Amino acid sequence: MRKLLNTVFITTPHLYLRLDGANLVVWNEEKKVGRLPLHNLEGIVTNNYTGMSPALMAECMTRNIAISFITGSGKFQCRVVGPTFGNVLLRKQQYRVSDSENDSLVIAKNFIIGKLYNQRWVLERFTRDHSLRIDQELFKHVSSELKEGIDAICTQTIGLENLRGIEGQLASRYFYVFDQMILQQKESFRFNGRSRRPPLDRVNALLSLSYTLLTHDCAAALESVGLDPYVGFMHQDRLGRLSLALDMLEELRSVYADRFCLGLINRKILNERHFLQKESGAVLLTEEGRKIFFDAWQSKKNEKLRHPFLGEQIQWGLVPYVQALLLARYLRGDLDEYPPFLWK
Repeated sequence: MRKLLNTVFITTPHLYLRLDGANLVVWNEEKKVGRLPLHNLEGIVTNNYTGMSPALMAECMTRNIAISFITGSGKFQCRVVGPTFGNVLLRKQQYRVSDSENDSLVIAKNFIIGKLYNQRWVLERFTRDHSLRIDQELFKHVSSELKEGIDAICTQTIGLENLRGIEGQLASRYFYVFDQMILQQKESFRFNGRSRRPPLDRVNALLSLSYTLLTHDCAAALESVGLDPYVGFMHQDRLGRLSLALDMLEELRSVYADRFCLGLINRKILNERHFLQKESGAVLLTEEGRKIFFDAWQSKKNEKLRHPFLGEQIQWGLVPYVQALLLARYLRGDLDEYPPFLWK
């Protein structure tokens, strides 16, 4: 099994990253403020612009350490990776499947079944654990709608557009009850629906950033097993879009990112002073808030669970890698179908 290494999150503006031997060194003007060995790293994520020496970038590419740049609002800007050494036969098969709507539909259905299943069990577990603090009847009704969506995908003859329609409609139903899952700090954290580019409230600021980080992890996992993260089955090809990483993100959003963000709020790890609002209306984490968020994200990646398909204990941070590996095995013909990640 692959070893889970660390991701470095750079949150402070005006820092400069340099190479010193086999180490990443962080400078603030003329003062050295950090030093990390590169052999312990699998990724670098910079929040807001950070300078970086060409020598460090070259060494990261040699060591297959991906560098991602995101804005303060959590919007993905670009990703720098080294040469691709994936199996060319695997990628050619991926492209053939992507060019066929019927073949793409077979995989896309399982991505969305996994998404709806996981959303349903997030609601079911919340109903069980907090029955006196939520509208149980509404939660049960939405859970039933999600189950009906799964049944429709499994039993009805549908195309990709129908599948996207089912997914979009049920996503709105899931987010309709999302605000009720915020049990603490209700005055500071209100959720009235998804807002993106930019996020317009504190909850959406957390969701957008977590989705961006999870997409980064999915893309790195797909590349590590030899797949092209830009060529998807559910999401259509678009210049610069990590379509396959976004496909994989769907089944992991609720159980990985959404529950993580709810935990930050309900456990009062973050509060209103960790956010700021710009003149445009965009809501962002402060520098202190980003540090707390990234520390908690790294801790989440190290937590363990039993993978539902493998039956083995793994770290949450390895879930994207395992799913990428299972997808590659399906495309090679080693599995009869792609097994989605079904959490319970």
